[in-house]
Amino acid sequence: MPSITLKVNGSEVSRDVAPQTLLSEFIREHLRLTGTHVGCDTSQCGACTVHLNGRAVKSCAMLATQAAGQSVTTIEGVAAADGTLHPMQEAFNACHGLQCGFCTPGMVMSAIDLVQHHDCSTEAKIREGLEGNMCRCTGYQNIVKAVVQAAPATKAMA
Repeated sequence: MPSITLKVNGSEVSRDVAPQTLLSEFIREHLRLTGTHVGCDTSQCGACTVHLNGRAVKSCAMLATQAAGQSVTTIEGVAAADGTLHPMQEAFNACHGLQCGFCTPGMVMSAIDLVQHHDCSTEAKIREGLEGNMCRCTGYQNIVKAVVQAAPATKAMA
């Protein structure tokens, strides 16, 4: 089995992995970071979204070996070291942008990327930017409110 080394949430990790190991499986099973969810295994739902070198990717559609030598941030890595939530996490909580919570980690990761790297100047653009993430509970309105609320602080962090 090949050995890979990458930085996850700021810490370097090395593991032996089978060549067919998906990044989502590596994160959940090898590193025990279970905030990254797998909902569909076809990259349609967005629950597995993480950041690779600061950009959102769907980890169920990528091999772990493809991330070798790169930097991965999971939902566990977006809060400050002292436990202070990221502004997007705070906004999801304050705006009630979550219900069952299954989609929330991937939604938060996608929303951070949306605000930092794309046009989110209108609610329509936010909805369009989050199209790759499915939520079965909220109806998206409060998720959009959360993104609007967190956008200024999140942009400032980029």
